Amino acid sequence: MTLQKKATLVASATSTLLIFIKLTIGIMSGSVAVLASAIDSVLDLIVSVFNFFAVTKSEQPADKVFNYGRGKIEALAAVIEGTVITMSGVYIFYVAIRKAFGGEETKLLETSIIVMLISLVITIALVLYLNYVAKKTGSMVIKSDALHYKTDIFTNGAILVSLVMIQFTSWQIIDSIIGGLIAIYIISEAYKIIKEGVYVLLDGALEDKQVEHIEHIINSEEGLTSYHFLKTRTSGHNNFVDVHLVFTSDILLLEAHRISDHIEERIALLDPTREWVMNMHLDPYDDSVAEHHH
Repeated sequence: MTLQKKATLVASATSTLLIFIKLTIGIMSGSVAVLASAIDSVLDLIVSVFNFFAVTKSEQPADKVFNYGRGKIEALAAVIEGTVITMSGVYIFYVAIRKAFGGEETKLLETSIIVMLISLVITIALVLYLNYVAKKTGSMVIKSDALHYKTDIFTNGAILVSLVMIQFTSWQIIDSIIGGLIAIYIISEAYKIIKEGVYVLLDGALEDKQVEHIEHIINSEEGLTSYHFLKTRTSGHNNFVDVHLVFTSDILLLEAHRISDHIEERIALLDPTREWVMNMHLDPYDDSVAEHHH
């Protein structure tokens, strides 16, 4: 098993453990903040599981039914899960408000404090490990995973501080405020996941920067007169590029093909972590003008 795969498994297992601990204590103590943190850990688990699929490139190769592979399953799952998380975030926000006005007490404060302290230590250890793996493998996926858990260090820390403050001041409202803030954070994170998923499902183009790089590569290639109909999209771990390349009409097919191969090689180097599926259409003249008249 590769180090990257191992790291995503470790992250997933750690999240599962934290969810179990936090949910139990959150429900028993009635602390909105601890409950919110448990939902936040569910969010992490989903991201880690996603990353496991991304690292293993679990997508089956294209077949007779799915000619372009099944890359969009990931995006579809992201949209569904992001929606579920949003609903959980809204529910936690409601619980926080209800608690603020209902004046319920937070029980088991000492236990909750110990649990959050343990969670904090575990999360810090996980971030250090993931950073080590990211540096060693150069994996973007692991790097984003590490960044994600880094935000958890802050939320866990905030909850710990709020529980300690309740312990000393017995201001129950602190729990509602921290819980509500984490709920808002969860909703905004889930929104990003949904947005990304929808973007892939609707065949959104690659990032502007990458498209600019692709245009630069095509423009700087000798032997081309122009290009048109450049289209890009992404799906799973594949980036798709379609373009019409225009050559002079007297060029040898062999030569035109060699030039287009060279362009493909250079584009593929833009992001070696992705699979590039490219379709270069060779034109003897600019047919984009003719098509517009039809």
